[in-house]
Amino acid sequence: MAQKERVGFIGVGFMGHGMAKNIVEKGYPLTVMGHRNRKPVEDLMQRGAKEAATPADIARLSDIVFLCVTGSPQVEALVRGESGLKAGAQAREADLPLIIADCTTADPNSTVALARELAPLGIHFIDAPLGGTPSGAWVGKLSTMIGAEKAVFDRVAPVIATWASKIEHIGGPGDGHKMKLLNNFLSLGYGAIYAEALSLGQKVGISPQVFDSVMRGSRMDCGFYQTFFKYVLEGDRDAHKFTLNNACKDMRYLAAMADAAGIANPVGSAVKNTYATAVESGRGEDYVPMISDFVAQLNGTKLA
Repeated sequence: MAQKERVGFIGVGFMGHGMAKNIVEKGYPLTVMGHRNRKPVEDLMQRGAKEAATPADIARLSDIVFLCVTGSPQVEALVRGESGLKAGAQAREADLPLIIADCTTADPNSTVALARELAPLGIHFIDAPLGGTPSGAWVGKLSTMIGAEKAVFDRVAPVIATWASKIEHIGGPGDGHKMKLLNNFLSLGYGAIYAEALSLGQKVGISPQVFDSVMRGSRMDCGFYQTFFKYVLEGDRDAHKFTLNNACKDMRYLAAMADAAGIANPVGSAVKNTYATAVESGRGEDYVPMISDFVAQLNGTKLA
């Protein structure tokens, strides 16, 4: 039986913790890098993972490295830093070239640039952004959209299958992140529309409960709707753990992609401005469904 590839993981937060758990539980040798929150690292070490001190150490000890961080600036620093993945990869003693799979929702322009920079060094930089929630990550039921050459995709897919139940090969490096931004445009657009519709409904005498009685189970119902409304109706702030800071960042990346493509993006701009206004008011660490409270407050009402 072929030996399993060694896996490194940087970013064991809300999503990464569950992903890494599934990797190590499926028998892959796993090395993680320390996180400001020690609990996920300690949990993974109890399950059999090892800890490394720097990205360079992760690269040196791994055949496939997953990144699950905030955005492109963090990814670029992890790759290019003095003790970064690029430096560590060049100190590896392994037959297989290193694969770095970026699961962050990132700027596709940055992704393509990193892939081109690392290719001459024999390092494959690919994108594998995520669809789903932390609870889905924990049970291995995420979706992912991969930007990679076919041979690299074939090599990394078995490891990804430990944490994803739906894997789509979109195209080459950068294409996964392009698709992810389109996906998030839809979901975050829904969030902004839900918030405005709920505020308008409240003002004209349609409560969130009545609104939900019509929408739930209809053609407008979906998984995003259900997690959003779990907060609206039940006050469960952990139902959809994705911050407004991250939402705003993703919409900025979408705007940059639209600008580079020469595409008018008026709806995207409106969605971006909704989240940006909330972030500027100090709500950046609120989760996406909580945009409903902010929009209601702007309109002099409260959802009840």
